Amino acid sequence: MTTFLNILFNSLETGSVYALAALGIVLIFRTSRTTNFAQGTIGTFMAFIAAFAMMKLGYNIWVVTIVALLAAFLTGVIIDTIIIRPASKAGAVSKQIITLGIIMVLTDLQTFIFGVDTQTLDRYIPSQYSMSIFGATLQYNTLLIIVVSSLLMIGLFYFIQKTRWGLATRVTAVDETTSKLMGVPTKRITMISWATAAMLGTLAAIFVAPRVTVRSDMLVSVQVSAFFAGTLGGFSTFYGPVIGAYIIALLKNVTSFYISTEWGDVIVYLIILLFLYFKPYGLFGKKPDKKV
Repeated sequence: MTTFLNILFNSLETGSVYALAALGIVLIFRTSRTTNFAQGTIGTFMAFIAAFAMMKLGYNIWVVTIVALLAAFLTGVIIDTIIIRPASKAGAVSKQIITLGIIMVLTDLQTFIFGVDTQTLDRYIPSQYSMSIFGATLQYNTLLIIVVSSLLMIGLFYFIQKTRWGLATRVTAVDETTSKLMGVPTKRITMISWATAAMLGTLAAIFVAPRVTVRSDMLVSVQVSAFFAGTLGGFSTFYGPVIGAYIIALLKNVTSFYISTEWGDVIVYLIILLFLYFKPYGLFGKKPDKKV
């Protein structure tokens, strides 16, 4: 029971990080019709900003989180306005190459401003504060990450499903051209989507930073897992990738504990590939309609 709960708590924390990253990726995919390979790099850059504000300026983790989120929002707006929007007529592959270019620019800018040394970020709640549940240890910081992530995602789902702006986001995701003809402010929708995705990636980076330190490759594993979560859950829905994220986190923790830490990721990805062989559009994905 104790082992199961420890795996469950760790999976919920890890899954929350994957889910935030995956939701940002699918938000861009649905509204801008492109795969944002720069999602992890944007989050990493903001984590460096947070670490700089903490180590050099002396702010606490709560303040630097707000600073990083504001910087992420602004960065998302700039990327959409200056880079993505002028390329709106470009094909999917061209847009993907553009996001690869964003990775190069942000990585070089990050090295120029912050150097190559790793940085650190504090936990929101120190690790010594925890509770025991049936012998398993649940750190309050882990609980905070799970609760905050869940509330954010529930709020975003409510916003998408129940508000006029959310309706505009959904119709833009279905057909941007038709939505534009119907008077939907699609440019504003995509701009807010990029800003929101950047903020989600930033939270994922800050949540995972105390475990892995702030470094240039800190979100590589998270981003790969987020893409797998989107593929497993289905990119045609907003909630599918989130569910896929928690499934992947649980599978990775179970296989790492019972089989091998080194082979845990490989085994999970093989399982997912086998699943996609039988259900290629994911758990909740739908086969796209053919256009004639």
